Amino acid sequence: MKITGVTVRKRYDSGPLKAVLSLTFDNCFALHDVKIVEAGGKEMVVMPYRMTEHGAKDIAHPINKEFRTYIENEIFSQGYLD
Repeated sequence: MKITGVTVRKRYDSGPLKAVLSLTFDNCFALHDVKIVEAGGKEMVVMPYRMTEHGAKDIAHPINKEFRTYIENEIFSQGYLD
C-alpha cells in the first residue's frame, strides 16, 4: 500500500497543531483528519481519533512500526508542510 496523494486541509501558525491532512492510498482509499503536531521540539503524525468518556479511541492507525515510519517519511520528506 502506497500513499498516492496528500492534501493539506488546514495549516496553523501557532500552537502545537501544525496541520490537518488527508491521505490517499493506492488511488482508492482516503484517510482524513491526520494531524501534524509538535511535541518536545519534534513534529509527529497523529492518526484520526475520537474522544469517548474513557479517553481517546483510535479510528484508524498503522498496525506496525514500519508502516507508521513509511507514512511519516512520505509526509515529511516530500515537503507537504513547507
